[in-house]
Amino acid sequence: MGDILGAGVYAVTGRLAGQVGGVAWLPFLVAFAIATLTAYSYLGLVTKYPQAAGAALYAHKAFGVHFVTFLVAFTVVCSGITSASTSSGLLASNLLIGLGDDSPGNGAVLAVALGFMLLLALINLRGVGESVKFNVVLTIIEMAALAIVIGIGFWVIGRGDGDLDRITVFESPDDKGLFMAVTIATAIAFFSMVGFEDSVNMVEETKNPERIFPKMMLTGLGIAVIIYMLVAISVIAVIPADQVTHPANEEAGILLDVVRIGAPDLPIDDFFPFMTVFAVANTALINMLMASRLIYGMARQHVLPPVLGKVLPKRRSPYVAIGFTTLLAFGLIIYVRLASGSTIVGSLSGTTALLLLAVFTIVNIACLVLRRDPTTGFRAPTIVPVLGALLCAYLLGPWARLEEDMIQYKIAGGLLVLGVVLWAVTRLFFKPEGGHFADIEHMDIDPTDDPV
Repeated sequence: MGDILGAGVYAVTGRLAGQVGGVAWLPFLVAFAIATLTAYSYLGLVTKYPQAAGAALYAHKAFGVHFVTFLVAFTVVCSGITSASTSSGLLASNLLIGLGDDSPGNGAVLAVALGFMLLLALINLRGVGESVKFNVVLTIIEMAALAIVIGIGFWVIGRGDGDLDRITVFESPDDKGLFMAVTIATAIAFFSMVGFEDSVNMVEETKNPERIFPKMMLTGLGIAVIIYMLVAISVIAVIPADQVTHPANEEAGILLDVVRIGAPDLPIDDFFPFMTVFAVANTALINMLMASRLIYGMARQHVLPPVLGKVLPKRRSPYVAIGFTTLLAFGLIIYVRLASGSTIVGSLSGTTALLLLAVFTIVNIACLVLRRDPTTGFRAPTIVPVLGALLCAYLLGPWARLEEDMIQYKIAGGLLVLGVVLWAVTRLFFKPEGGHFADIEHMDIDPTDDPV
């Protein structure tokens, strides 16, 4: 739950309402359906191959092509970095608003966002144990923040001030039909449904995963979509129709406006921005942990330069991988904020969804290929991965994005080109015994477990 909930609902709810009007809950539902199809594919694969390497392992088992395996693994890394960078933009805006600056400037937001990423790097260097404990606290805070939004929404509806009739009204600012508007909104909403795939990296910690893991993953997804739909209904019911597409601060998210408008006489808006800070910090911490450990794992698998696999002598933290992922996040935040003319949240949340939709397409195809393997495990009907692959591939196309969102392809392409250059350098100058991806089953290893 802590992995799925987080920055997504804060980042995208206002944009959804701007594309489809009062039916802003519908894209969450469609995104949930597509994510659930992919979750079934993940469940079929993770119970068959219960190792922590995730999508990269499944691609390797299905296709056996080193370059494809690398691209999948590096795409997952990039999605973690773009997701954490999105969170930094949300956190910076909400923190500055909480401190009394209702209209923070570009320089202040940029400085706080970069400072936050540096703080995450220091926590990451401290060690994964401390990071996980911190994450538990953040999960509780983020669920409480969403409960406040939903509570305010239903309180406003209950006293007769909420316009509940609007939740069935479809409105498109560009006169798009319902199908295309929901397509675009679903691609936006998908950022809020990701995170469930990270749980496959914990399968080795699960007792009887074939029985327990499907129940927990599907339950978590189901609870998440119910919370998201209730949040969307609260937004539509509380905020007037002419204001829902124009939040007071676009990067801070529209949920802050629900608190201000719905409960103006209560002091909730004094501390709610700080709750949002903790909530989105949770998403960023999880993703930077994942990205740095995967970079470390790929260096140990001899598919990235070996220097990225170095660890601190005492704490065993992969300090070079942490530094590398942090610098990439710095570059993304600075480029989007200063050079592209786009917002950190809008551009990087969409890039995260774009990257993960590509990974999910491959995972669904891998599930189809590996169904021929007689190994026992969770098994969904064949139509499930077929639909999952087709729908994820459909949402990858430019028809699922607005004109200003085309920057997502540039960002994703630039990150992958960087990865390919590093891969090529490694292939040219480092030729390990046993070959590349020699022990992919243990690629996502915790450096603190390294006996060296």
